[in-house]
Amino acid sequence: MTGAPLPEPAVSPTATEAGVPSTARTSRPRWRETLVLLARNPTAAVAATVLLLIALMAVFDETLAPSGPNEIAVEDRLQPPSLEHPFGTDDLGRDILSRVVLGAAVSLRVGFLAVAFALVVGALIGLLAGFYGCWVDDVLMRFMDILFAFPAVLLAIAVLAVRGPGSGNTALAIGIVYVPVFARVTRASVLGVREEVYVRASRSVGASDWRLLTRHVLPNAAPPIIVQTSVSLAFAVLAEAALSFLGLGTQPPNPSWGLMLAEGRGFIDLAWWLAFFPGMAIFLTVLCFNLLGDGLRDVLDPRQRTLMAGSGR
Repeated sequence: MTGAPLPEPAVSPTATEAGVPSTARTSRPRWRETLVLLARNPTAAVAATVLLLIALMAVFDETLAPSGPNEIAVEDRLQPPSLEHPFGTDDLGRDILSRVVLGAAVSLRVGFLAVAFALVVGALIGLLAGFYGCWVDDVLMRFMDILFAFPAVLLAIAVLAVRGPGSGNTALAIGIVYVPVFARVTRASVLGVREEVYVRASRSVGASDWRLLTRHVLPNAAPPIIVQTSVSLAFAVLAEAALSFLGLGTQPPNPSWGLMLAEGRGFIDLAWWLAFFPGMAIFLTVLCFNLLGDGLRDVLDPRQRTLMAGSGR
């Protein structure tokens, strides 16, 4: 007896055919993909490279500086740029290149400390205000509005008037000025994340507020905060230079780009290089931080990220 042909075994569709993303290929870590996409942006890549060089210059300042910041040589005073002194000398014969190199450490240290303080305090305030809402949001954000009511430089001067001049107090003053900025950016980002499906699902299975904040809300609200950090670093360096220019920041004889601008102001007609080179150092640093912030904004934006990832294939 001839039996009926056996049915062919059913072949299950592949993950790709079923519309489910395949996990056979190991996916690239998100941070590595972010660096690759950032490197594809030539403007952001050049800005990041320049900032890395400036940071290395600040770390190895004493090794790279041709001479000490306060080595006085009266016989060489107000020498124009030359092979011996590429950036010239000031009214006391001090090498401008050495003071610019050593001033990078002061300016960047104050900028990073100020932004770190503002990031921690402001992000915490914005996280609590956006997540809990109600009276917590009202109290915290009204206090931020009070700080916003003061002009930035005036608020920093008021803090320095109480605390006294100096690099540490300058970092604290600038940090207090930028706390409301980080609070508002964090709050706005958290408000858009806290009602997402995955947050409500985690809350429904009994996840604690701490777990929701640290595992779901903060990581997904981080991209705007990262971009704001890069932009705030530019303004922090600029604010430090402004306060030092006014005599409220770094005190002489310590080198600082803003202080060097103030010292070269009286010789602008006689020796242009005294103010030109520290001014160019401020300009280049602030410009690169802003360009890097623009690149990070494009890379961390989901729509732009998808377009950039698709165009690179």
